[in-house]
Amino acid sequence: MKYKFSEITPEIKKLAEASIEGYKIEPSLYTQYDVKRGLRDINGSGVVAGLTNISTIKVLDTGEGMPNHGEGKLYYRGIDVEDIVEGFVREKRFGFEETIYLLLFGNMPSSDELDEFRKLLAEFRSLPSSFTRDVIMKAPSDNMMNTLAKSVLALYSYDENANDISIPNVLRQSIELITMFPVLAVYGYQAYKYTREGGSFFIHDPDPELSIAENLLYMLRPNKNYTELEARILDLALVLHAEHGGGNNSTFTVHVVSSSGTDTYSSIAAALGSLKGPKHGGANIKVTAMFDDMMANVGDWTDENEVKSYLRKILNKEGFDRSGLIYGMGHAVYSESDPRAKVFKKFVEQLSCEKGREAEFQLYSLVERLAPEVIAEERRIYKGVCANVDFYSGFVYRMLGIPDELFTPLFAVSRIAGWSAHRIEELINSNKIIRPAYKAVSPMREYLDMTDR
Repeated sequence: MKYKFSEITPEIKKLAEASIEGYKIEPSLYTQYDVKRGLRDINGSGVVAGLTNISTIKVLDTGEGMPNHGEGKLYYRGIDVEDIVEGFVREKRFGFEETIYLLLFGNMPSSDELDEFRKLLAEFRSLPSSFTRDVIMKAPSDNMMNTLAKSVLALYSYDENANDISIPNVLRQSIELITMFPVLAVYGYQAYKYTREGGSFFIHDPDPELSIAENLLYMLRPNKNYTELEARILDLALVLHAEHGGGNNSTFTVHVVSSSGTDTYSSIAAALGSLKGPKHGGANIKVTAMFDDMMANVGDWTDENEVKSYLRKILNKEGFDRSGLIYGMGHAVYSESDPRAKVFKKFVEQLSCEKGREAEFQLYSLVERLAPEVIAEERRIYKGVCANVDFYSGFVYRMLGIPDELFTPLFAVSRIAGWSAHRIEELINSNKIIRPAYKAVSPMREYLDMTDR
Protein backbone atom coordinates (compact mmCIF):
# COMPACT_ATOMS: atom_id res chain seq x y z
CA MET A 1 0.00 0.00 0.00
CA LYS A 2 1.33 3.43 -0.95
CA TYR A 3 2.12 5.77 1.94
CA LYS A 4 -0.41 8.54 2.44
CA PHE A 5 0.83 11.99 3.46
CA SER A 6 0.31 12.75 7.19
CA GLU A 7 -0.55 9.11 8.00
CA ILE A 8 0.96 7.55 11.14
CA THR A 9 1.76 4.05 9.94
CA PRO A 10 2.21 1.01 12.20
CA GLU A 11 5.93 1.17 11.42
CA ILE A 12 6.10 4.76 12.69
CA LYS A 13 4.19 3.80 15.85
CA LYS A 14 6.61 0.94 16.52
CA LEU A 15 9.65 3.18 16.03
CA ALA A 16 8.13 5.85 18.30
CA GLU A 17 7.51 3.35 21.08
CA ALA A 18 11.10 2.12 20.79
CA SER A 19 12.50 5.66 20.98
CA ILE A 20 10.54 7.04 23.95
CA GLU A 21 12.66 5.43 26.64
CA GLY A 22 15.81 6.90 25.13
CA TYR A 23 14.48 10.44 25.55
CA LYS A 24 13.35 10.32 29.18
CA ILE A 25 15.34 12.34 31.70
CA GLU A 26 15.01 11.62 35.42
CA PRO A 27 13.48 14.77 37.05
CA SER A 28 15.86 14.58 40.03
CA LEU A 29 18.79 15.27 37.69
CA TYR A 30 17.58 18.86 37.25
CA THR A 31 18.06 19.41 40.98
CA GLN A 32 21.32 17.48 41.06
CA TYR A 33 22.91 19.62 38.36
CA ASP A 34 21.08 22.84 39.36
CA VAL A 35 19.47 23.14 35.94
CA LYS A 36 16.52 25.55 35.87
CA ARG A 37 13.63 23.76 34.14
CA GLY A 38 12.08 26.11 31.63
CA LEU A 39 14.83 28.58 32.58
CA ARG A 40 12.89 29.34 35.79
CA ASP A 41 13.72 28.81 39.44
CA ILE A 42 11.38 27.23 42.00
CA ASN A 43 9.62 30.59 42.60
CA GLY A 44 8.95 31.02 38.90
CA SER A 45 11.53 33.77 38.39
CA GLY A 46 13.18 33.64 35.00
CA VAL A 47 16.91 33.15 34.52
CA VAL A 48 18.34 36.47 33.33
CA ALA A 49 19.32 36.02 29.68
CA GLY A 50 19.66 39.59 28.46
CA LEU A 51 19.02 43.30 28.94
CA THR A 52 16.14 45.33 27.52
CA ASN A 53 14.82 48.90 27.45
CA ILE A 54 11.43 47.95 26.10
CA SER A 55 9.32 46.77 29.02
CA THR A 56 9.56 45.73 32.64
CA ILE A 57 7.54 43.30 34.75
CA LYS A 58 7.66 43.85 38.50
CA VAL A 59 6.17 42.34 41.62
CA LEU A 60 5.98 45.05 44.29
CA ASP A 61 7.57 44.19 47.63
CA THR A 62 4.94 43.71 50.35
CA GLY A 63 7.49 44.43 53.07
CA GLU A 64 6.71 41.08 54.64
CA GLY A 65 9.85 39.32 53.49
CA MET A 66 7.96 37.27 50.87
CA PRO A 67 9.54 37.56 47.41
CA ASN A 68 7.21 37.33 44.38
CA HIS A 69 4.11 37.76 46.56
CA GLY A 70 3.16 41.36 45.82
CA GLU A 71 1.04 43.32 43.40
CA GLY A 72 2.07 42.92 39.77
CA LYS A 73 3.11 45.91 37.66
CA LEU A 74 3.90 46.24 33.95
CA TYR A 75 5.81 49.13 32.39
CA TYR A 76 6.16 49.99 28.70
CA ARG A 77 9.39 51.94 28.19
CA GLY A 78 9.33 52.80 31.91
CA ILE A 79 5.70 54.01 31.95
CA ASP A 80 3.12 52.16 34.03
CA VAL A 81 0.70 50.48 31.62
CA GLU A 82 -2.17 51.33 33.97
CA ASP A 83 -1.33 55.03 33.57
CA ILE A 84 -1.12 54.59 29.80
CA VAL A 85 -4.58 53.02 29.66
CA GLU A 86 -6.02 55.61 32.03
CA GLY A 87 -4.86 58.37 29.70
CA PHE A 88 -6.47 56.73 26.67
CA VAL A 89 -9.75 56.16 28.53
CA ARG A 90 -9.86 59.63 30.08
CA GLU A 91 -9.39 61.33 26.72
CA LYS A 92 -11.57 58.78 24.88
CA ARG A 93 -9.04 58.02 22.18
CA PHE A 94 -7.84 54.82 20.55
CA GLY A 95 -4.42 54.04 21.97
CA PHE A 96 -2.95 51.02 20.20
CA GLU A 97 -1.22 53.13 17.53
CA GLU A 98 0.38 55.29 20.25
CA THR A 99 1.47 52.13 22.06
CA ILE A 100 3.15 50.83 18.90
CA TYR A 101 4.98 54.16 18.57
CA LEU A 102 6.05 54.07 22.23
CA LEU A 103 7.43 50.53 21.95
CA LEU A 104 9.25 51.14 18.67
CA PHE A 105 10.71 54.58 19.41
CA GLY A 106 10.86 54.86 23.20
CA ASN A 107 8.58 57.86 23.76
CA MET A 108 4.91 58.73 23.53
CA PRO A 109 4.33 60.63 20.28
CA SER A 110 3.33 64.26 20.04
CA SER A 111 0.07 65.02 18.22
CA ASP A 112 1.95 65.78 14.99
CA GLU A 113 4.12 62.67 15.29
CA LEU A 114 1.06 60.51 15.92
CA ASP A 115 -0.77 61.95 12.90
CA GLU A 116 2.22 61.22 10.66
CA PHE A 117 2.61 57.72 12.10
CA ARG A 118 -1.07 56.90 11.57
CA LYS A 119 -0.78 58.03 7.95
CA LEU A 120 2.25 55.78 7.53
CA LEU A 121 0.37 52.80 9.01
CA ALA A 122 -2.57 53.42 6.68
CA GLU A 123 -0.27 53.72 3.67
CA PHE A 124 1.56 50.47 4.48
CA ARG A 125 -1.62 48.50 5.15
CA SER A 126 -2.25 47.36 1.58
CA LEU A 127 -1.19 43.83 0.69
CA PRO A 128 0.94 43.26 -2.43
CA SER A 129 -0.94 42.91 -5.69
CA SER A 130 -2.71 39.54 -6.06
CA PHE A 131 -1.44 38.38 -2.63
CA THR A 132 -4.95 37.59 -1.37
CA ARG A 133 -5.69 35.40 -4.40
CA ASP A 134 -2.27 33.74 -4.76
CA VAL A 135 -1.42 33.14 -1.09
CA ILE A 136 -4.34 33.57 1.30
CA MET A 137 -7.00 31.87 -0.83
CA LYS A 138 -4.81 28.87 -1.64
CA ALA A 139 -4.71 25.91 0.78
CA PRO A 140 -6.47 27.73 3.66
CA SER A 141 -5.80 26.19 7.07
CA ASP A 142 -8.17 25.53 9.96
CA ASN A 143 -5.57 27.14 12.22
CA MET A 144 -5.21 30.86 11.65
CA MET A 145 -1.79 31.00 13.33
CA ASN A 146 -0.44 28.69 10.63
CA THR A 147 -2.19 30.85 8.06
CA LEU A 148 -0.51 33.94 9.49
CA ALA A 149 2.90 32.24 9.51
CA LYS A 150 2.44 31.08 5.92
CA SER A 151 1.48 34.60 4.85
CA VAL A 152 4.44 36.16 6.64
CA LEU A 153 6.89 33.77 4.99
CA ALA A 154 5.24 34.37 1.62
CA LEU A 155 5.74 38.13 2.01
CA TYR A 156 9.49 37.43 1.95
CA SER A 157 9.12 36.62 -1.76
CA TYR A 158 7.50 40.00 -2.43
CA ASP A 159 10.22 42.01 -0.66
CA GLU A 160 13.12 43.08 -2.88
CA ASN A 161 15.25 43.73 0.23
CA ALA A 162 14.10 40.80 2.32
CA ASN A 163 17.56 39.86 3.63
CA ASP A 164 18.74 43.37 4.47
CA ILE A 165 18.97 43.58 8.27
CA SER A 166 20.03 47.22 8.44
CA ILE A 167 17.89 49.06 11.00
CA PRO A 168 16.08 51.35 8.50
CA ASN A 169 15.07 48.33 6.42
CA VAL A 170 14.06 46.23 9.44
CA LEU A 171 12.01 49.16 10.76
CA ARG A 172 10.28 49.44 7.38
CA GLN A 173 9.54 45.70 7.39
CA SER A 174 8.30 45.86 10.98
CA ILE A 175 5.86 48.69 10.35
CA GLU A 176 4.56 46.91 7.25
CA LEU A 177 3.97 43.67 9.17
CA ILE A 178 2.40 45.44 12.15
CA THR A 179 -0.16 47.17 9.97
CA MET A 180 -0.73 44.14 7.68
CA PHE A 181 -1.32 41.61 10.47
CA PRO A 182 -5.01 42.52 11.04
CA VAL A 183 -5.67 42.20 7.30
CA LEU A 184 -3.82 38.88 7.02
CA ALA A 185 -5.67 37.45 10.03
CA VAL A 186 -9.16 38.49 8.95
CA TYR A 187 -8.70 37.59 5.28
CA GLY A 188 -7.22 34.23 6.27
CA TYR A 189 -10.26 33.49 8.39
CA GLN A 190 -12.68 34.56 5.64
CA ALA A 191 -10.92 32.24 3.17
CA TYR A 192 -11.08 29.33 5.63
CA LYS A 193 -14.74 29.98 6.43
CA TYR A 194 -15.62 30.13 2.74
CA THR A 195 -13.92 26.82 1.93
CA ARG A 196 -15.48 25.17 5.00
CA GLU A 197 -19.03 26.54 4.75
CA GLY A 198 -19.38 27.88 1.23
CA GLY A 199 -21.91 30.64 0.69
CA SER A 200 -20.93 34.23 0.05
CA PHE A 201 -17.35 35.40 0.32
CA PHE A 202 -16.60 38.98 1.26
CA ILE A 203 -13.41 40.97 1.64
CA HIS A 204 -13.63 44.48 3.06
CA ASP A 205 -10.65 46.72 2.33
CA PRO A 206 -9.45 48.45 5.50
CA ASP A 207 -10.59 52.05 5.94
CA PRO A 208 -7.57 54.41 6.19
CA GLU A 209 -9.53 56.72 8.49
CA LEU A 210 -10.15 54.05 11.13
CA SER A 211 -7.96 52.81 13.96
CA ILE A 212 -6.54 49.28 13.92
CA ALA A 213 -9.19 48.13 16.43
CA GLU A 214 -12.01 49.68 14.43
CA ASN A 215 -10.70 48.18 11.21
CA LEU A 216 -10.61 44.69 12.73
CA LEU A 217 -14.34 44.83 13.45
CA TYR A 218 -15.06 46.68 10.20
CA MET A 219 -13.29 44.02 8.07
CA LEU A 220 -14.64 41.06 10.02
CA ARG A 221 -18.35 41.87 10.06
CA PRO A 222 -20.45 41.51 6.92
CA ASN A 223 -22.28 44.79 7.62
CA LYS A 224 -19.09 46.57 8.81
CA ASN A 225 -20.95 47.90 11.86
CA TYR A 226 -19.70 48.10 15.45
CA THR A 227 -20.37 50.17 18.57
CA GLU A 228 -17.92 52.63 20.07
CA LEU A 229 -17.66 50.54 23.26
CA GLU A 230 -16.85 47.41 21.24
CA ALA A 231 -14.04 49.16 19.36
CA ARG A 232 -12.62 50.81 22.48
CA ILE A 233 -12.49 47.56 24.44
CA LEU A 234 -10.83 45.76 21.52
CA ASP A 235 -8.33 48.62 21.33
CA LEU A 236 -7.69 48.22 25.06
CA ALA A 237 -7.08 44.49 24.58
CA LEU A 238 -4.51 45.26 21.89
CA VAL A 239 -2.74 47.76 24.16
CA LEU A 240 -2.56 45.28 27.05
CA HIS A 241 -1.28 42.40 24.92
CA ALA A 242 1.30 44.43 22.96
CA GLU A 243 4.35 43.66 25.08
CA HIS A 244 5.35 41.68 28.15
CA GLY A 245 9.10 41.70 28.65
CA GLY A 246 11.80 39.89 26.74
CA GLY A 247 11.40 36.63 28.62
CA ASN A 248 8.01 35.44 27.42
CA ASN A 249 8.34 32.49 25.08
CA SER A 250 7.53 34.14 21.75
CA THR A 251 9.55 37.30 22.41
CA PHE A 252 12.54 35.26 23.56
CA THR A 253 12.13 33.32 20.32
CA VAL A 254 12.45 36.60 18.42
CA HIS A 255 15.67 37.37 20.28
CA VAL A 256 17.11 33.90 19.69
CA VAL A 257 16.25 33.76 15.99
CA SER A 258 17.26 37.38 15.34
CA SER A 259 20.64 36.77 16.98
CA SER A 260 21.49 34.37 14.16
CA GLY A 261 21.31 37.24 11.65
CA THR A 262 18.30 35.88 9.80
CA ASP A 263 15.63 37.95 8.03
CA THR A 264 12.61 39.64 9.63
CA TYR A 265 10.06 37.29 8.07
CA SER A 266 11.75 34.18 9.45
CA SER A 267 12.03 35.77 12.89
CA ILE A 268 8.35 36.75 13.07
CA ALA A 269 7.20 33.40 11.66
CA ALA A 270 9.15 31.66 14.44
CA ALA A 271 7.45 33.87 17.04
CA LEU A 272 4.05 32.96 15.59
CA GLY A 273 4.90 29.29 15.98
CA SER A 274 5.68 29.91 19.64
CA LEU A 275 2.56 31.98 20.33
CA LYS A 276 0.35 29.32 18.77
CA GLY A 277 1.03 26.92 21.65
CA PRO A 278 -1.74 26.42 24.24
CA LYS A 279 0.74 27.16 27.04
CA HIS A 280 1.30 30.62 25.57
CA GLY A 281 -1.03 32.48 23.22
CA GLY A 282 -3.55 29.66 22.87
CA ALA A 283 -4.51 29.83 26.54
CA ASN A 284 -7.52 32.14 26.01
CA ILE A 285 -9.20 29.48 23.85
CA LYS A 286 -8.71 26.95 26.64
CA VAL A 287 -10.28 29.38 29.15
CA THR A 288 -13.46 29.83 27.09
CA ALA A 289 -13.72 26.09 26.46
CA MET A 290 -13.35 25.46 30.20
CA PHE A 291 -16.14 27.94 30.97
CA ASP A 292 -18.37 26.38 28.31
CA ASP A 293 -17.92 23.06 30.10
CA MET A 294 -18.45 24.67 33.50
CA MET A 295 -21.69 26.38 32.47
CA ALA A 296 -22.96 23.06 31.11
CA ASN A 297 -22.09 21.12 34.26
CA VAL A 298 -22.69 23.57 37.11
CA GLY A 299 -26.39 23.90 37.87
CA ASP A 300 -26.26 27.13 39.89
CA TRP A 301 -23.57 29.54 38.70
CA THR A 302 -23.87 31.54 41.93
CA ASP A 303 -23.42 28.56 44.29
CA GLU A 304 -19.88 28.84 45.65
CA ASN A 305 -19.77 25.24 46.87
CA GLU A 306 -20.87 23.89 43.48
CA VAL A 307 -18.33 26.02 41.64
CA LYS A 308 -15.59 24.96 44.05
CA SER A 309 -16.51 21.33 43.53
CA TYR A 310 -16.14 21.78 39.77
CA LEU A 311 -12.73 23.44 40.20
CA ARG A 312 -11.54 20.61 42.45
CA LYS A 313 -12.54 18.09 39.80
CA ILE A 314 -10.40 19.97 37.28
CA LEU A 315 -7.39 20.02 39.61
CA ASN A 316 -7.80 16.31 40.32
CA LYS A 317 -7.94 15.56 36.57
CA GLU A 318 -11.55 14.45 36.81
CA GLY A 319 -13.12 17.33 34.91
CA PHE A 320 -12.92 19.31 31.66
CA ASP A 321 -9.85 18.14 29.68
CA ARG A 322 -8.34 16.19 32.62
CA SER A 323 -5.11 18.19 32.43
CA GLY A 324 -5.29 19.24 36.07
CA LEU A 325 -5.09 22.91 35.03
CA ILE A 326 -7.49 25.75 35.75
CA TYR A 327 -6.83 27.79 32.64
CA GLY A 328 -6.38 31.54 32.98
CA MET A 329 -5.16 31.21 36.57
CA GLY A 330 -1.51 31.62 37.49
CA HIS A 331 1.46 33.31 35.89
CA ALA A 332 5.21 32.75 35.79
CA VAL A 333 5.88 36.14 37.43
CA TYR A 334 2.69 37.64 38.83
CA SER A 335 1.32 36.23 42.08
CA GLU A 336 -1.28 38.51 43.67
CA SER A 337 -2.38 40.35 40.52
CA ASP A 338 -1.74 40.59 36.80
CA PRO A 339 -2.10 44.34 36.04
CA ARG A 340 -3.45 43.57 32.58
CA ALA A 341 -6.29 41.44 33.96
CA LYS A 342 -7.01 44.02 36.66
CA VAL A 343 -7.33 46.85 34.13
CA PHE A 344 -9.27 44.72 31.66
CA LYS A 345 -11.87 43.50 34.15
CA LYS A 346 -13.53 46.91 34.63
CA PHE A 347 -14.21 47.23 30.93
CA VAL A 348 -15.27 43.60 30.54
CA GLU A 349 -18.07 44.28 33.00
CA GLN A 350 -19.25 47.26 30.91
CA LEU A 351 -19.33 45.16 27.76
CA SER A 352 -21.18 42.31 29.50
CA CYS A 353 -23.92 44.79 30.47
CA GLU A 354 -24.19 46.04 26.87
CA LYS A 355 -24.42 42.45 25.61
CA GLY A 356 -26.82 41.19 28.32
CA ARG A 357 -24.28 38.67 29.60
CA GLU A 358 -23.92 39.85 33.18
CA ALA A 359 -24.55 36.35 34.57
CA GLU A 360 -21.53 35.00 32.70
CA PHE A 361 -19.38 37.89 33.91
CA GLN A 362 -20.43 37.18 37.50
CA LEU A 363 -19.41 33.53 37.03
CA TYR A 364 -16.00 34.60 35.73
CA SER A 365 -15.60 36.92 38.72
CA LEU A 366 -16.59 34.14 41.11
CA VAL A 367 -14.07 31.72 39.61
CA GLU A 368 -11.38 34.41 39.74
CA ARG A 369 -12.01 34.71 43.51
CA LEU A 370 -12.48 31.02 44.32
CA ALA A 371 -9.80 29.40 42.14
CA PRO A 372 -6.81 30.65 44.21
CA GLU A 373 -8.47 29.26 47.36
CA VAL A 374 -9.06 25.86 45.79
CA ILE A 375 -5.57 25.70 44.30
CA ALA A 376 -4.03 26.57 47.68
CA GLU A 377 -6.05 23.78 49.30
CA GLU A 378 -5.23 21.16 46.68
CA ARG A 379 -1.67 22.02 45.66
CA ARG A 380 1.65 22.83 47.27
CA ILE A 381 2.42 26.26 45.84
CA TYR A 382 5.40 28.56 46.36
CA LYS A 383 3.72 31.83 45.50
CA GLY A 384 0.24 33.25 45.07
CA VAL A 385 -2.04 32.50 42.15
CA CYS A 386 -4.02 35.15 40.29
CA ALA A 387 -6.04 35.54 37.11
CA ASN A 388 -3.88 36.39 34.11
CA VAL A 389 -4.85 38.42 31.04
CA ASP A 390 -6.05 35.31 29.20
CA PHE A 391 -8.73 34.75 31.83
CA TYR A 392 -11.01 37.49 30.48
CA SER A 393 -9.76 38.04 26.92
CA GLY A 394 -11.55 35.07 25.34
CA PHE A 395 -14.83 36.09 27.01
CA VAL A 396 -14.40 39.59 25.56
CA TYR A 397 -13.74 38.25 22.08
CA ARG A 398 -16.83 36.04 22.33
CA MET A 399 -18.95 39.07 23.28
CA LEU A 400 -17.49 40.95 20.31
CA GLY A 401 -18.61 38.14 18.01
CA ILE A 402 -15.02 37.27 17.11
CA PRO A 403 -14.74 33.58 16.12
CA ASP A 404 -12.63 31.31 18.30
CA GLU A 405 -10.24 30.70 15.39
CA LEU A 406 -9.11 34.34 15.63
CA PHE A 407 -8.49 34.50 19.40
CA THR A 408 -4.77 33.72 19.23
CA PRO A 409 -4.20 35.64 15.96
CA LEU A 410 -5.60 38.72 17.74
CA PHE A 411 -2.90 38.20 20.36
CA ALA A 412 -0.36 38.17 17.50
CA VAL A 413 -1.89 41.30 15.94
CA SER A 414 -1.06 43.04 19.21
CA ARG A 415 2.18 41.35 20.21
CA ILE A 416 3.94 41.93 16.89
CA ALA A 417 4.49 45.48 18.14
CA GLY A 418 6.60 44.12 20.99
CA TRP A 419 8.26 41.48 18.80
CA SER A 420 9.36 44.17 16.34
CA ALA A 421 10.81 46.35 19.09
CA HIS A 422 12.74 43.41 20.54
CA ARG A 423 14.08 42.36 17.13
CA ILE A 424 15.44 45.86 16.52
CA GLU A 425 16.91 45.95 20.03
CA GLU A 426 18.63 42.58 19.47
CA LEU A 427 20.10 43.67 16.13
CA ILE A 428 21.41 46.95 17.54
CA ASN A 429 22.93 45.64 20.75
CA SER A 430 24.03 42.07 20.22
CA ASN A 431 26.79 40.65 18.06
CA LYS A 432 26.64 37.16 19.52
CA ILE A 433 24.33 34.32 18.62
CA ILE A 434 22.26 33.17 21.60
CA ARG A 435 23.40 29.70 22.54
CA PRO A 436 22.51 28.38 26.02
CA ALA A 437 24.21 25.23 27.29
CA TYR A 438 22.59 21.86 27.96
CA LYS A 439 24.05 19.37 30.42
CA ALA A 440 24.49 15.92 28.87
CA VAL A 441 23.30 13.14 31.20
CA SER A 442 23.36 10.13 28.91
CA PRO A 443 25.89 7.40 29.80
CA MET A 444 28.92 7.00 27.54
CA ARG A 445 28.89 3.77 25.50
CA GLU A 446 31.06 2.02 22.94
CA TYR A 447 29.89 1.70 19.39
CA LEU A 448 28.82 -1.83 18.47
CA ASP A 449 29.00 -2.94 14.87
CA MET A 450 26.00 -4.81 13.49
CA THR A 451 28.07 -7.99 13.36
CA ASP A 452 28.72 -7.77 17.13
CA ARG A 453 25.02 -7.66 18.07
